[in-house]
Amino acid sequence: MADTIELGKAKGGMAQAMVWMLVLSLLLFWIPVLGMLIAGMVGGRKAGSLGSALGAALLPALVVAVVMFFMATALTGMPILGVVAGFGGGVLVVANVVPLLAGAVVGGILAR
Repeated sequence: MADTIELGKAKGGMAQAMVWMLVLSLLLFWIPVLGMLIAGMVGGRKAGSLGSALGAALLPALVVAVVMFFMATALTGMPILGVVAGFGGGVLVVANVVPLLAGAVVGGILAR
């Protein structure tokens, strides 16, 4: 049967892990560091491997930081001010990703 899941075979993937991390981080925003750590652990476990867990934690943060950088530069009309605002947004994204990344590493290791 093609519908059965073999024992020991990891289910999930990077896209599913990103969705889990996003939903849980939105639901647990009121727990400052521990909420992101829990979201990272669950997402890393859903990713199935350490590499996928790291990608699932870093890829959305990188995309958000780059979009914030370009939007801030485009909307201000002054490129230097937009660059400063974009870097400020990037720092906020990175500060939010550190506990998520730590949880993703633990979850990725536990998924094996």
